[in-house]
Amino acid sequence: MSDNHELHLEDLRREYTHGGLRRSDLTDDPLELFERWLKQACDARLADPTAMCVATVDERGQPYQRIVLLKHVDQQGMVFYTNLGSRKAQQLAHNPRVSLHFPWHTLERQVSVLGVAERLSMLEVMKYFHSRPKDSQIAAWVSRQSSRISTRGVLESKFLELKQKFSQGEIPLPSFWGGFRVKIESVEFWQGRESRLHDRFLYQRDGDGWTIDRLAP
Repeated sequence: MSDNHELHLEDLRREYTHGGLRRSDLTDDPLELFERWLKQACDARLADPTAMCVATVDERGQPYQRIVLLKHVDQQGMVFYTNLGSRKAQQLAHNPRVSLHFPWHTLERQVSVLGVAERLSMLEVMKYFHSRPKDSQIAAWVSRQSSRISTRGVLESKFLELKQKFSQGEIPLPSFWGGFRVKIESVEFWQGRESRLHDRFLYQRDGDGWTIDRLAP
């Protein structure tokens, strides 16, 4: 690449000016603040506001990350669904500790969650599975997530085959498809500020409540 077209990454920077996060803005429970921020991300019409990076590790300690959609959040935790034969599910079976990250760049915000993933009950999984669009239900049958395939045509032909097979009646829940609930242990809220003096507050579970600490940027 010539010097005239070289991308100087070290020169790419901008100021964060959308506002701040003060202790007076915090709630006693981090999920209340999370839901407020998530609603604001939805109201701002961000692309995929429920998209989160899910980080797991394999048996060698190698981290893996992928984008997954948050499907439910309440006092019990944060829920997502996946193929149980996928790499993430296999890694969670070996080590259930997980990290979630919500990158709301347009609002100059991030939320990081640490916790432990637990398999959802069959009833919870079935209820959600049958709420999905029919094509999404069929896609769950088609894709053996993370397995090697020769061409995209393999997926497309299998999809058409199963679409015909399941054209009448209810689509059964695949035995290899399920979900996880992340039981939350800590939540960090990050709000961009000018001059890189960002606001960071960390909630950590303490018995039935939470401790809150401001972190240096």
